[in-house]
Amino acid sequence: MPPSANTAGCANQNGDVEQSHFRFKQAVDQALRVRGTRDFETRSDYEHFLGELVRQRNLTRLQRFEADRAALRPLPEVPLDFTREIMVRVSRFSLIRVLNNHYSVPSRLIGAKLKVRIRSESLDLYHGPAHVLVLPRMSGRNQRRIDYRHLIWSLVRKPGAFAAYCYRDELFPTTTFRRAYDTLLAATPTKADREYLRLLHLAASTSEAEIDQAIGHLLADGRTPTLEAVRELVTSSAPTPIPKIGKAAINLRDYDALIPSWSNHA
Repeated sequence: MPPSANTAGCANQNGDVEQSHFRFKQAVDQALRVRGTRDFETRSDYEHFLGELVRQRNLTRLQRFEADRAALRPLPEVPLDFTREIMVRVSRFSLIRVLNNHYSVPSRLIGAKLKVRIRSESLDLYHGPAHVLVLPRMSGRNQRRIDYRHLIWSLVRKPGAFAAYCYRDELFPTTTFRRAYDTLLAATPTKADREYLRLLHLAASTSEAEIDQAIGHLLADGRTPTLEAVRELVTSSAPTPIPKIGKAAINLRDYDALIPSWSNHA
């Protein structure tokens, strides 16, 4: 479908679309005011609310649409793909740039060329024909989404890069991890980066929640959350006992009474 473009900087040339969008936003605002609250239990409830509002607004256009439908040609048999595809290359820092935003990807993809299918709320990443990752799409410009699980495998081998890493703040998944790094920096300044990255590596390899809880206990006791102390605390915690399920005694003769032939024979 060939698009039509307006003159750059002349928003009035797109007035039909802009005005329709503005009026719909006004209708949504008025409907929410009548509803009395802007809170919804789930996202599907909000989508249903918007869909019902669109349906009601289109009722006044139904007759005109039916008159135009007679002149329309049949729709394509195959649905149109509403995604936009671009090719990106993973940088040596395990990052990709999509629509002026940065995203981290697993370090095993460094140097690879990925095909990105841009959807309204997500990004689908393909390496050749293989689907490798789904990322939530960020709005705006110069945003970043850094997942420490993607970077820790390379950072733990080069701990000296952590101090000057431009996305270092994104490598603190919780406030507890940030407090752990500050405590390590005060206790052993020369080894704090390496020790903290080893904690992150342990969290990525096992369970972030368990490591977070162990660090919290050590900080509450006034102890330095080193890797050995955290690992010892995690391994020494009593595992959840596995419930014992007894074998049920089943008497199949009770089912024989339900079969007429067996009942007659009995």
